[in-house]
Amino acid sequence: MSEPPVLPLALIANARMPSQRAQSLQILQVAAAFARAGAATTLLHARRFPTPSLPPGVDLFEYYALGPGPRPTVTAIPCTDWIDRVPTRMQYLPARLQELTFARNAAKHIQNANVQGRVLSREAESARSLLSGSKAHPNVYIEVHRVPGGKTRKRWLLEAAAGARGVIAISGGVRDDMVELGVPSADILVEHDGFEAGHEPIAKRAARAKLGLDQDRKVVVYTGGLLDWKGVDLVVDAAAKLPDVHFVIAGGMDRDVERLRERYQQNLQSGAPDNVRLEGFVAPAEVRHYLAAADLGLVPNRSKPAISAKYTSPLKVFEAMEAGLPLVVSDLPSLRDILSDDEAGFFAADDGDALESAIRLALSKDERLSHMSERMKERSKNHSWDARAKRILAWMDLRESQAPSTLGVA
Repeated sequence: MSEPPVLPLALIANARMPSQRAQSLQILQVAAAFARAGAATTLLHARRFPTPSLPPGVDLFEYYALGPGPRPTVTAIPCTDWIDRVPTRMQYLPARLQELTFARNAAKHIQNANVQGRVLSREAESARSLLSGSKAHPNVYIEVHRVPGGKTRKRWLLEAAAGARGVIAISGGVRDDMVELGVPSADILVEHDGFEAGHEPIAKRAARAKLGLDQDRKVVVYTGGLLDWKGVDLVVDAAAKLPDVHFVIAGGMDRDVERLRERYQQNLQSGAPDNVRLEGFVAPAEVRHYLAAADLGLVPNRSKPAISAKYTSPLKVFEAMEAGLPLVVSDLPSLRDILSDDEAGFFAADDGDALESAIRLALSKDERLSHMSERMKERSKNHSWDARAKRILAWMDLRESQAPSTLGVA
């Protein structure tokens, strides 16, 4: 007996493509994994201004290091966007306008094109629009990455959740808050982020040679964004007390890199060792070389805001799993939700001295590092984007088989 066909899927995500943010990487890799799992997938993303150009001769899929296989159709949806034309302190209202116009235009695109199959929306307002009126879509799911604080946006989220066939929560913290707001736990699937599988392993010596790193020195890396809540300032300060260790920080928006560079220069002027390499933004395809070159990786999230402590599901954790890279991470619910003491060393969030001690301890125990590395590789088997996509599609099949005529209508 043959398997039933996989329904087409439209993924709605308010993201700039390409961009320096990990969000865009996550979204495109998720869309590609659904396509590889057999769902004809369309990604609807925001047409933002400005949008960085791709390198000559490189398409979006190569840029984000996607593996072989079927590709999603990528469609840019217009929106009202003048966020970057005003100072940061004045961006709240234009940001809300951009979000709202994208969400509504994405919903209209699906309705006007009579898109069939399933819709998975990261935007509550898009889901809410698709679930109301005479053109209500029968198969809408929402993916939630954080519970908003504002009353109106929280109400929109709950209205979308009430009408959708199901809710995908990116972390246990998101699920817990949704349940507290009244969403039945049986309607929520927790699926953390993942990594793009299928790459050839990179030897440590080869990675260090490519990056120009000392073959015999201990190397600690941080890869990812440099927003305040990521806690990377703690890494720069800890490095000042660990002169024999080489720290490499790869990633971040240009303005955040400059802010961190200023902090490092201040430390140098105070007598700190010159042992930190700030790479700035690194193309996604190159990140694996930094992970392969390292003895230890860091995830030093701050205890505030809630996105850091409760909701986040950091891509860097899952990329480290694939690389078998041991981690030192902040002791927060968001990270305890993913990792155990077998895979990582934990330190008290916001405490630079505790981070320094945790790095020093981890690097002093080669047997412990080796054990954590093996555990990370073992855990990675369940956390590829492909494995995640297959679990989500199977869950959608189950939801639709249970109540095909009532779920999904507001």
